Amino acid sequence: MAAPVVPSSFQIYNSYVEDPKWQIKFTIIWCTGVALAVAVSVPSLILGLRNGRSLKGIVGISETNGYQSAHSDGKEPPPTRRRGRRLVGAWNALISPTYWSPPKLGLNLGQIVVISAYLAAVLLCIIKDVPLISNPNRAGFIALAQFPVVFLFATKNSILSLLLGPGNGYEKLNFMHRMTGRAMFLAGCIHGSLWINNHLEYGLPILGPQKETSGVASLALLCIIVLTSLRPVRRLFYECFFVIHVLTYVAFFVTICYHTLYASPWIFPPLALYGADVLLRLFRYRIKDATLTAQDAHMTLIRVHNCDDGWLAGQHVRLRVFFSNRMFESHALTILSAPPSHSCLSSPGFLLAARNDGDWTRALNNYTRKEQERLQIDKSEGDSAAFVQVMLDGPYGGSSVDLGLYESVLLISGGSGVTFTLGLLDDIIGRCVKLGRSRGERTRRIEFTWCIRSFGQIEWFAPMLIDIATAASNSTIDLHISIFVTCLCDPEAVPHIPNSIVTLSRPSVQDFLKDFISLSPSPEKEDSAEIRFDESQKLHGSGGGVAVCASGPESLTREAQNAVARSGLTMSMDVGGIALHTELFTL
Repeated sequence: MAAPVVPSSFQIYNSYVEDPKWQIKFTIIWCTGVALAVAVSVPSLILGLRNGRSLKGIVGISETNGYQSAHSDGKEPPPTRRRGRRLVGAWNALISPTYWSPPKLGLNLGQIVVISAYLAAVLLCIIKDVPLISNPNRAGFIALAQFPVVFLFATKNSILSLLLGPGNGYEKLNFMHRMTGRAMFLAGCIHGSLWINNHLEYGLPILGPQKETSGVASLALLCIIVLTSLRPVRRLFYECFFVIHVLTYVAFFVTICYHTLYASPWIFPPLALYGADVLLRLFRYRIKDATLTAQDAHMTLIRVHNCDDGWLAGQHVRLRVFFSNRMFESHALTILSAPPSHSCLSSPGFLLAARNDGDWTRALNNYTRKEQERLQIDKSEGDSAAFVQVMLDGPYGGSSVDLGLYESVLLISGGSGVTFTLGLLDDIIGRCVKLGRSRGERTRRIEFTWCIRSFGQIEWFAPMLIDIATAASNSTIDLHISIFVTCLCDPEAVPHIPNSIVTLSRPSVQDFLKDFISLSPSPEKEDSAEIRFDESQKLHGSGGGVAVCASGPESLTREAQNAVARSGLTMSMDVGGIALHTELFTL
C-alpha cells in the first residue's frame, strides 16, 4: 500500500527548493533574448568581419606605419543591384518604427520594448506560483539571478558588443545596465519590504542576527547604488558617482554573501566578466606624447603622436591627460580623423577635440592657453603647442553603418558632435578618393550638415573641412557642406570652405531628410561660402540606399530618429533602404 500524500493545498512552500528553479528559468529567458539579438545581428557581424570593421582596435591603437600609396578616384561606383537594395529597404522600413523616440525619456521605441519585456520577465518570475506575502524569498532569489546580466551590460569590453557587430559598444548597451540594476533593486525592495513586514507582524528582531543585519545592509547599499546613479547625480557629480559606485558594489558583494549562501554561485559570473574586461583593457592602454592647441577659449585640439592605425572613424577613447592635478580623471573623446592610411587631412594623425563643457575641459583649455602664451614668449614664435603626455584607453564604439555601402550619405551634427561626423566624412572621402574605392564603396553623394550657435565656431574645424572638401572637389563624389548658425553674431567670420553654404537658421531634420532623399546632386559645386535663405532643387529618385548619421544634443539625435521612423515603407524601399546611426554620449 502506497504512503499517503499530503494534498498540495496543505503542503508548506519550500522556497529553498522551488525558488532556485525559477532562477534558472529567468536565466534561460534573458539568455534567449540575448541569443535572439545576436542572431538578428549575424549579417552585420559577418559583414564587419569580412571588411575588417568588427575586430578593428580590439587590441588598441597601433604604432605601425599606416601610410599607403594614394590612388586617384578614377573608378565609378559599382552598379546598384536594385532587387537587393529593395530587400534592404524593406528590412530597414520594418525596423524603422523602433527608432521613434519620445521627448525627455532618452530611449527609443525599440529600447522601451526590450526594457518592458525584461521587467515583465522579472515580475513574472517573482510572482508566479508563490505565496509571496508570507514567503518573499522568491524576489530575493530573482534579485541574485540578475547579477550576471547587470555586469554583462556594464563592462566596456563585453563579448556581447563584439557579437552584435560594429557600432554596438558599451555606450549603446549601457541603458540595459542601468535598467537591469534598477530591476534588481525592485526585486530587492519587494523581498526586503515584505520580509521586514513579516518580522514586524510576528515581533521578530529586524537588526541583531547576522542574516537580518546583513540583509538590511545589502538593501541599503543597493539603494545607494541606484539613487547615486540617477541621471542628475551622474551629470552634476560624476566623479563622486564613480567612486561611490565602485565602492558600494564591492561592499554589496561582501554583504550579500554574508546574507545568504545562495549568493555565491551568482557572484562568480560577474567576477569573470569584470576580470575579462580588465584584462582586455590592459591590451588597449597606451601612454603617448601629445600636443595641445587651444582654438579659442572654448575648444582644445589634442594631437596624439605615433598613432597610425588601430581605430575606425567615429570611435572614441577614454583620455587621461597628465597636467596639473587632473591626471586621475579620464574622459571620453571622439576621434575626429580617419587613420593616416587614407585620411584627407594635410596633417593626418590621431586627433581629438575637447569643448569646454565641465571643469576638466575648462581646466585643460586654460592650461593649454597659458602654456601657449609661455612658449610664445620664451621662443618668440607666433604659434606654439603645449606638450603633454596622455593615456589612451580604447578605441570603443563607432558607427554601426558602413557608409561605403550606400550611394547617398547624410551626416548631421550639432555643436561639438561634429567630431563624430567629421571623422566619418574624412574616412569615406579618403576611402573613395585616396584608396580608389578598393572595397567597392558605392557612395556618390554626401551632405554634411553642422548646426552651431555662432559663426566663430566654424573656425574650430575649418582647416579640416577645407582639406576634405578640396580632396572631394575633383572626384566622383558630390560633397555639399551646409552650416546652420542659430545666433546673429559675426557673419564676416565665415571662412572659405569649398562647396559650402552657411545659413542663418535652425533646420528641421525631418524636412532636411525628405529634401535630401528627393534632391539630385548639385550640377556644379560651390566655390565659396555664402548665406542661403531659400533655394529650390530638382527632384529625383535614388535606389542605392541612404545612410543617416546624427551626433550632438539629445534633441537633434531624437529628431533624426523620429525623421527616419516616419519615412515609411514606400520611401525606404524606393531609395534602397534608410540606415540610421545616432551618437549621443551622455553621463
